[in-house]
Amino acid sequence: MATAKDSFFIAAADDARPPRDWTETVVAERGEVLLNQAVNAEYRHLVVRCGPVAAKAVAGQFFQLLCPHPEGEQPFLRRPMSLYGVDPAKSEVEFLYKVTGAGTRGLALIAPGDRLDIMGPLGKGFDLDPGLRHIVAVGRGAGLATLAPLAKAARANGTRVTAIFSARRPDLLVSVDLFRGHGAEVITVTDSQGTSGPAHVERILRGLIADGRAEAFFTCGSSRLMRVQQRLAREFAIAGQVAMEQQMACGLGLCFCCVRDFHVGGEIVHRRVCWDGPVFDLMEALP
Repeated sequence: MATAKDSFFIAAADDARPPRDWTETVVAERGEVLLNQAVNAEYRHLVVRCGPVAAKAVAGQFFQLLCPHPEGEQPFLRRPMSLYGVDPAKSEVEFLYKVTGAGTRGLALIAPGDRLDIMGPLGKGFDLDPGLRHIVAVGRGAGLATLAPLAKAARANGTRVTAIFSARRPDLLVSVDLFRGHGAEVITVTDSQGTSGPAHVERILRGLIADGRAEAFFTCGSSRLMRVQQRLAREFAIAGQVAMEQQMACGLGLCFCCVRDFHVGGEIVHRRVCWDGPVFDLMEALP
């Protein structure tokens, strides 16, 4: 006889079955590394030549990278990496990563001409409504990489962007030139300059709202700044989306390693960041 515990695992297993046809949307392949270089004291820029399926990735999606083994270490799982850029015409995908553990230490060792096993694109990306005239992108740390593809997508959409980028120090800011190159206005705030606090960012956002330049929020990388945007979104009825950061194992929704709580319809529900996201409605996300 099935117990309540058994029923839970049966339901979980049923829910884990991928309902999508992955044959034309996700690929595992060994792409050629074209570039892997430092951009500042913490982040490295990785460019990989890929096939046409991977090159269909959109802003907010991610890939699972099989990192090489550094000497004396053996990372077991693939590493989830948000999309930093994509060029379908050149069949290239780009990533921006920070060396923090065995996997990314191994990733930093690869050189142009080497092969890297990539799997993707995975997850649900940002939904950029073509009717939006002006959006605000708010990011911090690795979130600056996740938001980067929005700049190109918004320009193609005819949508103006104001980006508020936060970091510990000015030299650790990334994506600034990329956004400006696509016509966005970039406002930088840093801990070292005392400008990155939620109160100061809220003043900036209120000014943008008053000027009619904040029809939607797009954010990643900071729970504190996300809460500021949620409060303003509720006050001014502004739509928003957030890319959630979470540890992952499979990246396919099968292992339930990345489950987080979300507030939906007055209830707390559990969702897998890799499968149901990583992009979610701003007002449903919980810190």
